[in-house]
Amino acid sequence: MVAEKKDLREAPHYFGHRQRLRERFLEGGAAGLADYEVIELLLFGAKARGDVKPLAKALMREFGSLAALLSAKPEELARVKGMGEASIVALKIVQEAALRLARQESREGPILSSWDKVLNYLRIALAEEKVERFHLLFLDRKNRLIADEEQQRGTVDHTPVYPREVVKRALELGASAIILVHNHPLGDPTPSKADIAITREIAEAASKLGIEVHDHIIIGRKGHNSLKSLGLF
Repeated sequence: MVAEKKDLREAPHYFGHRQRLRERFLEGGAAGLADYEVIELLLFGAKARGDVKPLAKALMREFGSLAALLSAKPEELARVKGMGEASIVALKIVQEAALRLARQESREGPILSSWDKVLNYLRIALAEEKVERFHLLFLDRKNRLIADEEQQRGTVDHTPVYPREVVKRALELGASAIILVHNHPLGDPTPSKADIAITREIAEAASKLGIEVHDHIIIGRKGHNSLKSLGLF
């Protein structure tokens, strides 16, 4: 009995923590877990032994939010002490799985009738990006998604967009309509004068060839804006 008590006293302070955290998740789901505890669960698979709580908390301090952490580039994650290849893969595969799930859900039926799912996909894909990315959603006559393509990638506050190239690609795909999408890396999805101007230029060029621009969606960490809803084109 004395020897048994000594063994317990000498056990690491995190003794049994992994199992308790797994049980909490299985019994109550993720709602009751802190963000760093979700990261702990992900890291368990990459690090078979040891206390990963300090690393999980360090990651949260470094990136500020769960969304920013899971959206971080592998090279950014690697700069955090304790992050190896297996740990990086364990975190990055979560973003990829979420993106694929959201993309699949957004393709179910006419895109305009599953708009919330489309916006969810766009937020996952673009909200945490550090440079502007300009995407085009090409639709057929029944508003079903033909293709989702990145047309341009720019800087933190600018992406060069060429109406002629947008319309050319729509014709190549046989699209009847387009939805323009881009992100604002600084977080605020308020349309700029340049955003409004390029939307009107593309809509005018497309209409001459019987192609409709349904909307231009701007994604930011603080939400999204629709230029159509704002009456800006």
